[in-house]
Amino acid sequence: MNIVVCIKQVPEIERVKVDEGKVKIPEGSAMVNPFDEYAIEEGLRIKEEHGGKVTVITVGPDAAVAVLRSALALGADEAIHCCDPAFDGADAAVTASILAAGIGKLDDISLALFGKNAIDSDASAVPGYVGGKLGWPQVLFVRKFLSLTADAAKVERMTEDGYDVCEIPLPGVVSVVKEINEPRLPSLKGKMKAKKAPITVLTAADLGIDVTSPTTIAQSSPPPVRKKGEILEGEPEEVAAKLFEKLRADQVI
Repeated sequence: MNIVVCIKQVPEIERVKVDEGKVKIPEGSAMVNPFDEYAIEEGLRIKEEHGGKVTVITVGPDAAVAVLRSALALGADEAIHCCDPAFDGADAAVTASILAAGIGKLDDISLALFGKNAIDSDASAVPGYVGGKLGWPQVLFVRKFLSLTADAAKVERMTEDGYDVCEIPLPGVVSVVKEINEPRLPSLKGKMKAKKAPITVLTAADLGIDVTSPTTIAQSSPPPVRKKGEILEGEPEEVAAKLFEKLRADQVI
């Protein structure tokens, strides 16, 4: 069973700054999107049980090759880097078009795996977009594979009230949540192998798609600084009375 895992390079959120309306990401602050680590692990587990190979694919600048090598170090077999200046600033819809075109160049893919969302945009939009562009069935927020054959996948999908049991024909798209597994760590042998592994680079011309983004960012700004809190001191009864008065004064109660 051949699997493609779509991954993303994201910044360490606590190091991102917004200054004069521009988002600034310090050098060396990028990493694999944490939720994508669960998708990589699940792809590797499926390969170990059912055979086949795992291909990882990402869209991003030259530096994004680091996340591909991280996945190769864990045991992925092949890596594809969709890299072109035309891809800069791609929104979810354009990113999905790029990924779908890249996946379309692979042979005999049964399953496309994603993490549930990227921690930078937090949109959970790309997996569904990719499924739609490929014309594949999709099921999102999966916490467990109940069964998997060459023709179908039966899964538990998390909901606000618990979970649903869903079954989709393959090929299909699945996004996973962190409850699905515990990601492994790379071995020294895997790291050494990943350093020399070839990576296929696909440009906009190779993919033959329109990468015009319909989304623009009008303005960016950091959230307002929170007001400093106040600690109420005294006996419990005194603290309760002070708190009541403050809440009433602020018309909270």
